[in-house]
Amino acid sequence: MILSRLRDPYFTHRHRRKLHVLRVGIALCVTFGIVQLFAIQHGGWALVSTVMVMGNLPHIGGVLDKGRQRLLGTLLGAGGGLLLILTPLSAGAVSLGALIGIAAATWLTFGKRHGYSGLMFAISLLLVIGDGTHDLDIALWRSFDVLLGTLVGIAVTVLLMPQKATDIMRFMLADNLDRMARLYHAHTSATAAPDIDARALLKATSGLLVKQRGLVDAIHREHRLTRSELDDSISLQRRMLSTIELLLETHWTTRAGHERIDAMVGLRDQQHALARDIGTLAFQVRTGQPIEVAITPFELQRHAALASDAHAEDGRTLFSPSGYLWLNRELARLTSELVQRLGGLERLPSRRLRKRAPAHGLAAANGPPAPQPTRKGS
Repeated sequence: MILSRLRDPYFTHRHRRKLHVLRVGIALCVTFGIVQLFAIQHGGWALVSTVMVMGNLPHIGGVLDKGRQRLLGTLLGAGGGLLLILTPLSAGAVSLGALIGIAAATWLTFGKRHGYSGLMFAISLLLVIGDGTHDLDIALWRSFDVLLGTLVGIAVTVLLMPQKATDIMRFMLADNLDRMARLYHAHTSATAAPDIDARALLKATSGLLVKQRGLVDAIHREHRLTRSELDDSISLQRRMLSTIELLLETHWTTRAGHERIDAMVGLRDQQHALARDIGTLAFQVRTGQPIEVAITPFELQRHAALASDAHAEDGRTLFSPSGYLWLNRELARLTSELVQRLGGLERLPSRRLRKRAPAHGLAAANGPPAPQPTRKGS
């Protein structure tokens, strides 16, 4: 019972900070135990490597990516250092060779995602050659300690209360869709300008988009979704959020055309239906279901007359009703495109999420009837 709860993706996501602290602590204890049990020399480097590879990354993909780069940089750096030591060179030549190697690694990895490998190459190379004494025994022990600490960090992250970057992305995507559904639904029902809560929701949604962007490499490392698929999802979310923000502003800054908009029969029903569809999409993503939301396109032709002949009191033609209708249609189109993109991702649905959803009150036959509130801490 306890074991299944610790592997519950909803539980691990909700308590990810506490669980990450626990994982780091256990990983350090395991590394320290190995160092003490086998009397490994210079064991402090193993402990440092364990902390470095886990760092502030609570998810498998991030640790795998960082660990892989650390292993690659360590092996190449240690190998290069050993080569310099074993080659009959003067102390000055060894130092010059190390400097050239570090410069080359820095040049090749500058501004690239493998920058951490370049850093570890430099650190490992300097650890091996040391202060010029070129002690081969110390060099080998230091290299071994770095590899040991890295492998322990990876193993504990993968095996103990694992959290996947893909799951974090799912929950962030669902939270963003929930927030956008709430914003859009409140906009179509409100009688006043957006309040501070609406601005806070916009800011929170934008912040989650930035966090999703930071997960792309980690998710790709988990081999669930590709970078291009993730980029498409983030781009569509951003465009949907921008459209909703424009709707909030457009609706309340075109007072002269407000009555024309209210006179459009059926428009509010279409808007409320779209808000429910966005909320249902969020529910399906959060619970790991196949994406099967049917977005009804906005039918603007029946509102064309009211929009095209709108005039202000001074006789000027009003374009705001037409622009407002276009923004609603664009939001529906973007939502439909997101549904198609997500529905085409075979590895997005999750059996683990579907299985555990009822235990968290997320079971529903056809999805939620209205946009769901965002969970605290998600």
